[in-house]
Amino acid sequence: MQNGTRLAAVDLGSNSFRLEIGRLDHGLIQRTEYLKETVRQGNGLDADRNLSMEAMQRGWDCLARFGERLAGFKKNQVRAVATQTLREARNRDVFLNRANQILGFPIDVIAGREEARLIYQGVAHLLPQSSERRLVIDIGGRSTEMILGCGLESHSTESWRVGSVAWSMNYFPEGAFTNRAFDAAEVAAKAVLDEAMQVFGPRHWDRAYGSSGTVGAVSYVLSQAGWPPGMITRDGLNWLMERLLKAQNAERLKMDGLKDDRRAVVGGGISILRALFDLLEIDTLYAAEGALRHGALYDLIDRQDSESDLRSRTVQGLTRKFAVDLTQAERVSRVARELLGMTHQGSPEELARTQRKLNWAAQLHEIGSHIAHHDHHKHGAYIIDNADAPGFALEELHRLSLLVLGHRGKLRKLEAQFPDPVFMQQLLALRLAVIVCHARREPELAGLQLVDESHRFVLTCRPGWANAFPQSAYLLREEALAWQKAPQPLTLKGF
Repeated sequence: MQNGTRLAAVDLGSNSFRLEIGRLDHGLIQRTEYLKETVRQGNGLDADRNLSMEAMQRGWDCLARFGERLAGFKKNQVRAVATQTLREARNRDVFLNRANQILGFPIDVIAGREEARLIYQGVAHLLPQSSERRLVIDIGGRSTEMILGCGLESHSTESWRVGSVAWSMNYFPEGAFTNRAFDAAEVAAKAVLDEAMQVFGPRHWDRAYGSSGTVGAVSYVLSQAGWPPGMITRDGLNWLMERLLKAQNAERLKMDGLKDDRRAVVGGGISILRALFDLLEIDTLYAAEGALRHGALYDLIDRQDSESDLRSRTVQGLTRKFAVDLTQAERVSRVARELLGMTHQGSPEELARTQRKLNWAAQLHEIGSHIAHHDHHKHGAYIIDNADAPGFALEELHRLSLLVLGHRGKLRKLEAQFPDPVFMQQLLALRLAVIVCHARREPELAGLQLVDESHRFVLTCRPGWANAFPQSAYLLREEALAWQKAPQPLTLKGF
């Protein structure tokens, strides 16, 4: 990626949506613009975990404004990520289908640990490089992430369903501040976060940092009141809670530096902070400049290079963990990528990205055999869908699992994907590669040609190929039958 390239990250948080735009300068990203809107989408989840229409509309309206600002950006210059609220929402597809169109770029719903990893990347890239062991905490609207790391590498990542919006709604209804409410909120937070003590306790880190919303807001309010800037201490937290108790209600709370959009959630945020200070024996929490959106920007750079793409390393780790036959996986991958290249009609850059994702599916297509050979495609899809897979968004991981699920068997199970031409090209290339590599040796591809004619796929072989490889020819004829009811069937010529 060239110096001067503009990059953008959109963070769809439970409390706020944020847009960060920067320019690449010798491996660093220099901010050129930052927008933030308080959307409070986390408030819109009902008891059945469905987003209300009002909450969705607030999100769509904000994304429309962000989308106008992103006009002219290319797809590989923008990363949009959504966190806990959309992880929880049972009707998230209703929101996302329209949100993707409004924003103009795909929105990735990321898992909690992936959110934690990106938070650490954002924090670490904006801190001086050192050998100190770091604890990073991010208290969001509906989740709290913790990370241990050193330099640019995170070692332990975790996410809990504890957040300032959720805690304020549950324990400070109508913004009322009482000692009893704070005690209940802290006890509840400790009950959820108690397991963090073993992994994230004080013996594992040298300095603690806090990222983004709650920590930034509390740190700023304390600095405006005369406390040391850029940090939160136990005494400062106690002083701040006393101010809330004195005000008795969020509406009556008057403090320099406290923005209006923070009043309704400050009680929940402070109670979680106090719980963490006690559990992890934190004396001072330093406010970090980096956050999730910065991590998404640096991850965007890494994704452009197949060697530095964390997703590729994650796939390699899964192949080792589940004892995949690497020789066969690589054989199937080479053939599948060659076949895909025959049908793909996009730019060379788009082909490279599509082939990379097909390669991951090929590397993992036999992963389920570690459980049982029978129905191993189903076992493999389940493993991938439920794997802890750093670098992957949930939808990316699911799409990968669908390719693994579909590499054999009937196509009916993938009917929902039929309208996606790129997926169907990938699926056909993978299925054909598995067939011609069935003997687990290098296949003879000379004379095989695959063409996408829009209304059908056509596979042609040279004269004599079918007689030379009768088992492969038989399996390919069976494959053509499997595609008869697909919107774009497979036709064989010369077989």
